[in-house]
Amino acid sequence: MITLTKRLKKEAENRNNSSTPVKHEHPAPKRISIRDKLLVKEVQEMEQTIPSTCRVKFENPDALHEFSVIIQPDEGFWKSGKFLFHVVINEDYNISPPIVKCLTKLWHPNISEEGEICLSLLRQNSIDGLGWAPTRKLKDVVWGLNSLFTDLLNFEDPLNIEAAEHYRKDRSSFEVKVREYVNQFAKR
Repeated sequence: MITLTKRLKKEAENRNNSSTPVKHEHPAPKRISIRDKLLVKEVQEMEQTIPSTCRVKFENPDALHEFSVIIQPDEGFWKSGKFLFHVVINEDYNISPPIVKCLTKLWHPNISEEGEICLSLLRQNSIDGLGWAPTRKLKDVVWGLNSLFTDLLNFEDPLNIEAAEHYRKDRSSFEVKVREYVNQFAKR
């Protein structure tokens, strides 16, 4: 995060300070993409505004386009679980949404056991009109993922149809299965 900001600033200073022509022995520095410029600002904003139940982790601080989101719900069916999401941001960001996959196996109507996620804002085009738009930001993605465990939980338009039907037929049995998944795959 900050290392990319410092690197951008240093490159700008070097360009401004080199008023005399100099032979370059090294190739010109790689041009910083629009995506990376946007991410410097958005990552800082995201880290300042994420819910208390979420954490963002960068394996490589110079690669802002790939990170993990850890969500630990403090209420609802998945309370006391720890869920890991992997986020990849393509070069054409902010025109297209980030690609997000859940790496923790869970029993959820809007997240498949393979990690696919049903969340309107992660879709380029969505029927409900709430899909991705260039005005959306990374913080919206984190808040959306977090809300899948509370107020955006949707049993009426499920990705995991079996989980939604399980809930409708026998809520207490659904809760037992959720707890089993949390204990087996998402223990803190």
